[in-house]
Amino acid sequence: MGDTKRKRGRKPKNPTPSQALQSPPSSPSDDVFSLSNIEIIPSTSSAVEITTTASRPRGRPKKLPKHPDNPDPLPPPPILSPCRHVSNGTAIGVGGGSGGGELAVDPIGARVVPAMDAVVKVFCVHTEPNFSLPWQRKRQYSSSSSGFVISGRRVLTNAHSVEHYTQVKVKKRGSDTKYLATVLSIGTECDIAMLTVNDDEFWEGVSPVEFGELPALQDAVTVVGYPIGGDTISVTSGVVSRIEILSYVHGSTELLGLQIDAAINSGNSGGPAFNDKGNCVGIAFQSLKHEDAENIGYVIPTPVIQHFIQDYEKNEAYTGFPILGIEWQKMENPDLRKAMGMKPEQKGVRIRRVDPTAPESEVLKSSDIVLSFDGVDIADDGTGFVFTTVSVPYLRSEYGDNYEYEAPMNLLDKLYHATLQSPDEQLVVVSQVLVSDINIGYEDIVNTQVLALNGKPVANLWRLAEMVENCDDEFLKFDLEYEQIVVLRTMTAKAATPDILATHCIPSAMSADLKALRPWT
Repeated sequence: MGDTKRKRGRKPKNPTPSQALQSPPSSPSDDVFSLSNIEIIPSTSSAVEITTTASRPRGRPKKLPKHPDNPDPLPPPPILSPCRHVSNGTAIGVGGGSGGGELAVDPIGARVVPAMDAVVKVFCVHTEPNFSLPWQRKRQYSSSSSGFVISGRRVLTNAHSVEHYTQVKVKKRGSDTKYLATVLSIGTECDIAMLTVNDDEFWEGVSPVEFGELPALQDAVTVVGYPIGGDTISVTSGVVSRIEILSYVHGSTELLGLQIDAAINSGNSGGPAFNDKGNCVGIAFQSLKHEDAENIGYVIPTPVIQHFIQDYEKNEAYTGFPILGIEWQKMENPDLRKAMGMKPEQKGVRIRRVDPTAPESEVLKSSDIVLSFDGVDIADDGTGFVFTTVSVPYLRSEYGDNYEYEAPMNLLDKLYHATLQSPDEQLVVVSQVLVSDINIGYEDIVNTQVLALNGKPVANLWRLAEMVENCDDEFLKFDLEYEQIVVLRTMTAKAATPDILATHCIPSAMSADLKALRPWT
């Protein structure tokens, strides 16, 4: 009921433009997608005008005129490229689909289509060692990922793509031949691996990608690879949304990284990320999987890639990234900066401790202030304090019933295995830092042991409360574990206590049991 009846007659041989746009290609090949009856009119402006033939009238289709025996050559149809979109949402493509990794230039905005033929699929057979029984290995398994060709007959991919490899093969786009690859170097820290292929046939018709500069925020990026969901090449586009030091999951280290809003799925690892000039600006390597986040992917930027390549070319092996060998503390708090002798206009970070095996241990020491690094100034950020004692009920409240697995190991070790030096000794910690103007820069301190106040050991919570109330020094200097310090101006901190209590609806500055043990008042 209500449906329009279909007119009888033959189906037209030439589909309408709308049918040509909506119908998927019948071939599984990913080389090109052709459009019929579409004319792209070049324009110097950013707008693109697309004209189509008139819609077919209702009724029996007209017979198409026969072509002459020697028709004039027609221009080839445009190519639909998934990495190019115009503002009206119509996907268009320009440039030829020629092999050899040649770059096709888009006349609209001078955007360059990436060299797709340089992207390869990586197949690896892994055999992990059994660390409990080191003379054995676990059952082998297989995986697939992405990679791309660079100069020197080399292929880059992720380190985790070839981790514990037994055999590695690569396959070019549009080919069904898998070529045996040799692993030249693996950088676990930076999650990059370098391969090569000895078979000369593999390198025929393939041009290496060119690297670009570190992109800026909001720069467009196109990620190319072979993710799950199909066998052909996949392209996703997005922009750079963040540039900062990231945690590299595979290497358990922190290096410079790019966050993008393009989807990076399993199998995309090792694939290149191109800018709008067709240059590679990074390697896809991990993504954020969270119920509150979508399309958050991470890319290894070119400075990290270039360091890996230059390291291999210089040493014929991967030797790693330099480490400063220090732990540092923020200097956002003005009282802390003044107590450390810093001028109001100076900014920097405080060194908590220095690795004794590092070369800089001969120069730097704890409580030194680093003001700049390699000519670049360092910011101060490179709250009432709640003190309490550690007990099993407290750990269960903080970390749940699985506190024995979730709580910090050092607290569990001191609570269960430390030998008391006196009957009233307690493990005192900064439970949390309440928001306040005097506590700026200390917000991240959570469940950290308090060792001393103004150079005097803190044996228990009662002793700490006594020392705070009776302090006449200009500053309250708390020494925490891991050589971290907290400095507050004494008069300012005491004067701010009533406001902090009122703001957070806390009835008293100390518990009733401590009030009952206040012989110092």
